[in-house]
Amino acid sequence: MKNLKLIIVSILLLMGGMLNVNAQDANDILKKMDDVMYSPKDMTGKTKIVLIDKNDKEKTREANIIQKGNDKRIFRFTKPASQAGIAFLSLPDDVMYLYMPAFGKERRISSSVKSQNFAGTDFSYDDMESKLYSEKYTPKLLESEGDVYVLELTPLSQKSSYSKLIVKIHKTNYYPTLMEYYDRGNKKIKIAVYNFIKVGSYWNAEEIFMTDLKKNHKTKMIMSDVKYDQGLSDDEFTVRKLKQ
Repeated sequence: MKNLKLIIVSILLLMGGMLNVNAQDANDILKKMDDVMYSPKDMTGKTKIVLIDKNDKEKTREANIIQKGNDKRIFRFTKPASQAGIAFLSLPDDVMYLYMPAFGKERRISSSVKSQNFAGTDFSYDDMESKLYSEKYTPKLLESEGDVYVLELTPLSQKSSYSKLIVKIHKTNYYPTLMEYYDRGNKKIKIAVYNFIKVGSYWNAEEIFMTDLKKNHKTKMIMSDVKYDQGLSDDEFTVRKLKQ
């Protein structure tokens, strides 16, 4: 009986150790993904946005993006004329603003509307936020599959419109290759496919292809003219700059 108890205790300790290792691995993997996605001191670039409806009809928009560190970002539409000037500002502490030229003033985005789509795209305001994934989600390593790790990310905030994200992360370079988004009913509602390329010393998301499974609508974001570490000032990321 003593030997049986010792065996059971040993197995439980081993299982507990394995769970701790997996948790540690998941946190390390997610942190490495954050390091890849937010490693530049700052970044500027142009984005081509292609909206594709259920009949494969396309609408194209263009925008400029500037970013500093892991918590400051401005995304501003430049074309077509009907969209030009619409801008989104993401700041630390979950602060976000939207500027609509037609109204001539900025609007603070509340937590209750972060799940809404941004300017007709399939990206929500929450998706557009500049914030480390490790600060928004608790990771769990599901499996090691081919050349990717598969993580399950559970939102830390109870206000999130997502119940979880399933993320595939490249084992060697630690950038995401795919993200699946699940609603509060645990139903898969969106899929994002990433294509990363090396620009100088950094990995850049050259293309993100987001599909809304409910609406059968797609958004393709294609980055170009990317420049890193130009010494952008914090003054570039203010409400005043948002309206210019």
